[in-house]
Amino acid sequence: MAYRIDFSPEADEHIARLRAHQRTRLLDAIARQLTNQPMVETRHRKPLRPNPVAQYRLRVGELRVYYDVQQEEAPESVVVVKAVGIKVRNRVYVGGKEVQL
Repeated sequence: MAYRIDFSPEADEHIARLRAHQRTRLLDAIARQLTNQPMVETRHRKPLRPNPVAQYRLRVGELRVYYDVQQEEAPESVVVVKAVGIKVRNRVYVGGKEVQL
């Protein structure tokens, strides 16, 4: 079953701040990784401990995608990308601000 991918307004702003090559790589990874089985843990995807940002994280190089999955019976389930961050060493910056997850 394929999932529809939606972006929150905040995530759209975060993506717009990225460089063109980062944006291309990120959007390709989102389409490839989150369209099918976004809740299955892999090397690049994992569920997060309870936090105010999102339920899951996707790692794309130095970029981090934080998303929730809304499962519905019909017609389709949705992956909502809530935020996109940049990891610098042991810190993650979302929208230019450091966040603790």
